[in-house]
Amino acid sequence: MDWTDLQHFLALAREGTLSAAARNLNVDHVTVARRVAALEASLSLKLVDRRPRSYELTEDGKRIAKIGDPMTETAFAVERAVQASKSGIGGEITISAPPSLANVLIAPKLIRLRHLHPGIRIKLIGEKRTASLNRREADLALRLSRPTEPGLIARKIGYFEFALYGSPDYLKTTPPHAFAFVAYDSSMDDAPQQRWLMRFAASREIVLRTNDLENQAAAARTGIGLAALPKFLGEADPQLQRHDIGGRPVGREVWLVVHRDLRRAPMVRAVAGFIETCLA
Repeated sequence: MDWTDLQHFLALAREGTLSAAARNLNVDHVTVARRVAALEASLSLKLVDRRPRSYELTEDGKRIAKIGDPMTETAFAVERAVQASKSGIGGEITISAPPSLANVLIAPKLIRLRHLHPGIRIKLIGEKRTASLNRREADLALRLSRPTEPGLIARKIGYFEFALYGSPDYLKTTPPHAFAFVAYDSSMDDAPQQRWLMRFAASREIVLRTNDLENQAAAARTGIGLAALPKFLGEADPQLQRHDIGGRPVGREVWLVVHRDLRRAPMVRAVAGFIETCLA
C-alpha cells in the first residue's frame, strides 16, 4: 500500500468531494481519483461508489477511513513538530484571514515584513471559510470569533465597527423611508452585522444579496442602496459616504489564532507580531 494513495483517499473521505480534496492537497481532482483507484487496486477492496456527480464511501471505505484518520493527524503533528524545531526566521508561512482583512489591512503592509525579514515567504489566503490549523491549512489565522477547536491558542488583537454606507448622490436624493439595502446572502444570516442591518431595514427593500463584502461595497458605490460595511473599508473609500443612524454600533472582535505546537516557533512569532501591528 502506498501511503500517498491512502492520504488522497483520506482527504476525499474527510472533504466529501473530489474537488474539495484536491484543493486541500493542492493537486487536481484527476490526481485524487487516480490515487483512490490505485489504493483500491492495491487493497483489492472497493472503497467508493462512483456516481455521475459524486463519490460515496462504501461500508469498507468508511471503515478504512475511520482507521486511517489518526494516521493523518499524526502526520500533521510531525509536520508541526518539524516547523516548531526550526530556529531561523525564514521559509514559507501561511496566513488565513477574512477577505476584507487580508485585502485591506494585511496585503498593503507586507512590504514592511519583507524589509524586516526578507527570508520569509508569505502565503496569504483571503477566505470566508475557517481554515484548519490542526491540519496545517494555515499556520496563523485571523478569525472574527474565538475558536473552540482543541489545540489552538487565540488572542484578541482588534475590534472594528460597522456602519451604513452609500453613494453621496444616493444619500442626498433618497429620503430615509425609501432607502434600499445591500445585504449578505442567507449563509450569513447569523452574523451580527447582518442581523443589525436587517433590523434597521425592517420592511424596506433588499435589492441585492451577496456573500462577498467587496461586491456589497461596489454595489453601494453605484447608488443602488446602503450596505453595512466595516468602517476601515467604508471610511477609506471616497465614493462612499457614511449614514449615521445613532444607537450603539455593531462590531466584531478579531482573534489571532495559532496551534499550540507552533506558538514558540521564531518565524510564527515574528509574523504574528507583524499581523498585530497591521490591526493596531
